[in-house]
Amino acid sequence: MILDTRSLNASLDNEQVLYNISFSMEKGEILCLLGSSGSGKTTLLRTIAGLQQIDSGQIYFNDKEITTLAAHRRQFGMMFQDYALFPHKNVEENIAFGLQMQRLDKEQQQQRIEEVLQLVGLTDYRKRKITELSGGQQQRIALARSLAPRPQLLLLDEPLGSLDRSLRDYLATEMRTILKQLNMTTILVTHDQSEAFSLADRVAILLNGKIIQLDKPEEIYQHPATKEVAT
Repeated sequence: MILDTRSLNASLDNEQVLYNISFSMEKGEILCLLGSSGSGKTTLLRTIAGLQQIDSGQIYFNDKEITTLAAHRRQFGMMFQDYALFPHKNVEENIAFGLQMQRLDKEQQQQRIEEVLQLVGLTDYRKRKITELSGGQQQRIALARSLAPRPQLLLLDEPLGSLDRSLRDYLATEMRTILKQLNMTTILVTHDQSEAFSLADRVAILLNGKIIQLDKPEEIYQHPATKEVAT
């Protein structure tokens, strides 16, 4: 296994929001955290990223405990719901920003940028301003930026949430293809069951800060553990 979380408990504003969360992941696996607003899925993602402290429990990555390791030292990639792209920078500059901590020379940076733009099918867009891109193109650039540093683990917070249904379905399939091509271990947060089932190898369903079922999409569909999962 590459990631192992053990009995995680976490609070926000003195109110407990995660209860005894335990799961593990294999290299190259895509895990979706599925739940409604307030279920704890984004808080769980942030604890793994190192952006949210936990009250108790342990997080292990590659058999090393990282529970108290600072976020920037975990070498994880993160893509936020609003993409967090800089509107005053062009595509190339946005991706280069994600490489600042890599200590690469200019030629190496350009190679990485070309590499990820090829992955997302936007090699002709490197000089385009972000404001000139469609929502789907911005989503791809945000994914490219998060992949450029070659993270050991990719964390995606509602990456398709702002897109319309038809585009979301198309990009979910495209994103899975890219992540599998890279053998990228990925945790993705979503409130959308269709998105989770089409993207994930396994789905963890959260309710009130607890994982109530964790299994392959087809198993959850055929054998829901509770009435809440079934609906």
